Amino acid sequence: MNPMTHIAARAAREAGRLLLRYFNRMENIPVEEKQANDFVTEVDRASEKIIIGAIRKAYPDHAILAEESGDHAGNDYQWIIDPLDGTTNYLHGFPQFSISIALQHRGELIAAVVHDPLRDETFTAHKGGGAYLNEHRIRVSKRKDLHGALLGTGIPYRDQRFVDAYFGMMKALIRDAAGVRRPGSAALDFAWLAAGRIDGFWELGLARWDFAAGALLVQEAGGVVSDLAGGGRHFETGNVVAGNVKIHPVMLETIRPFLSKELPA
Repeated sequence: MNPMTHIAARAAREAGRLLLRYFNRMENIPVEEKQANDFVTEVDRASEKIIIGAIRKAYPDHAILAEESGDHAGNDYQWIIDPLDGTTNYLHGFPQFSISIALQHRGELIAAVVHDPLRDETFTAHKGGGAYLNEHRIRVSKRKDLHGALLGTGIPYRDQRFVDAYFGMMKALIRDAAGVRRPGSAALDFAWLAAGRIDGFWELGLARWDFAAGALLVQEAGGVVSDLAGGGRHFETGNVVAGNVKIHPVMLETIRPFLSKELPA
């Protein structure tokens, strides 16, 4: 494993042990609502502190973008951290959440870790080095079209402006697919796509920390990640489509009728 990826994986596992310690024991943990249906807890912040501490110890000059504490100045390397992806799941005792850590250099993603504490699964990738699950190489699925495909998604819950367009996309995609799943952690959705557990994924309104690590995992596993129009503005707009090289263009074609001037691709 690349040294930078190793540092991130070790930090994610340490933070994961903290998350497990408090899972299903949240009664006395303070919860804040940052905006409508977007929550943060002291556990999120404690997890983030562990990860930032580990990165700062190894790479004190690197910049950091973390969900809870924001931007930390540094050099051309920037770590992108989601210390608890799936906070709402976590608060309800729903067993689907993860830790996501990505590293970019001058805007290019070069390392990624998504850790699932409950299953003790650590997904890692390094630019040009492939994608791995617990050190075993993973690849996206070989499915050729939507017939029988299993798709992942995230239903819009913060920004409701494009919910009608989103459900139009879902209705169109589900006609041929075997099913659509909405587990509640985008980072894990991307990791599972990289591992071939689902065949495609789309979502609107994601933040960079939600899927920076996942995007590199999918790409290094042989998949494609883009915005809704097939371009490269997904980190700018937060709107994303991902899949293997066969499924991805089919998904783009299927959702195209629901794009509009108001919906940024």
